[in-house]
Amino acid sequence: MVKKKYQPVHPGQVLLEDFIIPQHLSQVELARKIKVPIQRINTLINGKRDMTPETAILLARFFKNTPEFWMNLQAQRDVAIAKEKMTRNKKSEAHV
Repeated sequence: MVKKKYQPVHPGQVLLEDFIIPQHLSQVELARKIKVPIQRINTLINGKRDMTPETAILLARFFKNTPEFWMNLQAQRDVAIAKEKMTRNKKSEAHV
């Protein structure tokens, strides 16, 4: 059986599914409450923007968790993507 590798979820997906939806918030409401442009929340949720330390701090203050929670989600994803990329590069070098 081939073992499938799954990438850790994007922090924006966690934000949406575990925080925004359960608390019945809209993206606009969250953006207003933490005083950031709506585009920052929207692009984060859509996986087009990575979590930044500043956004992590603002989200942690609002949701009463820690900036490290948010940054660890990003770090886990970054490491998984880097490993995958390095594995692909290693395989392509072997075929040269």
